[in-house]
Amino acid sequence: MKFIGIIPSRYASTRFPGKPLVDIYGKTMIRRVYEQTAKIIDTVVVATDDERIEKEVKKFGGNVIMTSKNHKSGTDRCAEAIDKFQELKNEKFDVIINIQGDEPFIDPEQIKKIISCFDDEETQIATLIKPINNIDDIFNPNKPKVLINKNKQAIYFSRSPIPFVRNFDKNLWIDKHQFYNHIGLYAYKYDVLKEITKLQQSSLEIAESLEQLRWIENDYKIRVEITQNESVSIDTPEDLEKIKDRFK
Repeated sequence: MKFIGIIPSRYASTRFPGKPLVDIYGKTMIRRVYEQTAKIIDTVVVATDDERIEKEVKKFGGNVIMTSKNHKSGTDRCAEAIDKFQELKNEKFDVIINIQGDEPFIDPEQIKKIISCFDDEETQIATLIKPINNIDDIFNPNKPKVLINKNKQAIYFSRSPIPFVRNFDKNLWIDKHQFYNHIGLYAYKYDVLKEITKLQQSSLEIAESLEQLRWIENDYKIRVEITQNESVSIDTPEDLEKIKDRFK
């Protein structure tokens, strides 16, 4: 199979405008994400709607595709970018990996894990999950939880603490069941990506504000792989200051 990594990147951000271009010890955030991804995937592309980001990617020699400003999700932006890039390069790719543009130290091993999901030819969509070892994460709505079946497929994603561990105090839940957090890294077969971006928003997606529930409601199978590595995104300037020392 032929893989491509696409990094959706927007300049506008309510909590941190311009964060893709913020300097982190001599390199912009988008460049650090790009270079980490390129350690594993031969072809990497930034999909953006902003000329400033386009200019920066070209400056460091990366691939970049301009996309619409109207996309509501990174998945939608990936779907437009892959078609434009394939036409531009006259190449075809089997699997698109959607890399978060605000994770400047994404672990290449996580990318390897998501690629391994496609060793199974039946895989349509893949993502990563991480065992929860901190009780606060179980009850944190900003860290979606995942239920999986015996075939390592996602059954449900929720901002609520699922499952509910009956007959035990909530302080003991972490000892009575293995909970999982969702790691927001996705991969899709090309045809599946094109299909899911045509789906209407679903009731569960609207309720939880989690787009992957739309896919499950429409009977797409999401294969998961387990990672032990934490994935840290930069949502605010304060987040950046907390992790900057990692790049010294």
